[in-house]
Amino acid sequence: MPEPVIRPATHADDEVLAELDRRAWSPLHAVKPRPRPPYEPFFDARHPPEHLLVAEAAETEEGAAGEGGRAAATGPRLVGYIRLAPATRLVCNAHVRQIQGLVVDDRFRGRGVARAMLRAACAEARRQGALRVTLRVLGRNAPARALYASEGFAVEGVLPGEFLLDGAYVDDVLMGRTL
Repeated sequence: MPEPVIRPATHADDEVLAELDRRAWSPLHAVKPRPRPPYEPFFDARHPPEHLLVAEAAETEEGAAGEGGRAAATGPRLVGYIRLAPATRLVCNAHVRQIQGLVVDDRFRGRGVARAMLRAACAEARRQGALRVTLRVLGRNAPARALYASEGFAVEGVLPGEFLLDGAYVDDVLMGRTL
């Protein structure tokens, strides 16, 4: 798969991102119950498009043979997003950005999409004048923790048993890195 195109989200992405978010829900990373209708809009006052970068990849027709036996391309589709927002509204904390969500379509996992979005988010944070990026990840989410560590994020704290999920207490792992 060619490198995904990472771009800022727009209001026009709302429905596609909402559907992607619902499909990608997993107990591995979710702290809220599985979404059920009626669904809330993806964007709201606390989560504007300006805080998101989206990944687009070439869509292919399943089973359509193109040159070399590969599937034929039909156009770009959104395959992931990363939410990058100020960590707080405090002026004394304005140098920190926080990753508040990273989602990749199941069909595109393991293809470098999350890594590309993470790198783009760090570049965007630098562009905004940030000096640090932080995030929170569930202790049981080993794939995400390994990705973050491989991109320079270090564990900066652990809140033991912070969440009660499906009858088990799960740690909240705080990670961060300097830009």
